[in-house]
Amino acid sequence: MQTKLKLKTGDIVVVIAGNHKGASGAIKSIDRNTHRVVVEGVNMVKRHTKPSPQQPEGKIVEKEASLHISNVMLKVGDVATRVGRKMDDSGEKLVRYAKKTAEVIK
Repeated sequence: MQTKLKLKTGDIVVVIAGNHKGASGAIKSIDRNTHRVVVEGVNMVKRHTKPSPQQPEGKIVEKEASLHISNVMLKVGDVATRVGRKMDDSGEKLVRYAKKTAEVIK
């Protein structure tokens, strides 16, 4: 079963733990089953590809690896913050908001 997460694709996040602590970028993809995210330009790894008809010599490809969602935090403005959910002013829609600034997140 997929769980409801507080981060979405396209959100700007900052890494708060691990080898890439302090790095920030936009979320490219989210795996809701394993709770992992791929952040643009963070946690780059090198993968060796086998020779193929298109690449007779093979090559080394550098791409982003996933991070656990608990190691990233949403960045609103210049501040990293936790995310809450509450009813909007009209009382009919659930919206995300930044807990530090109480600002509604689009």
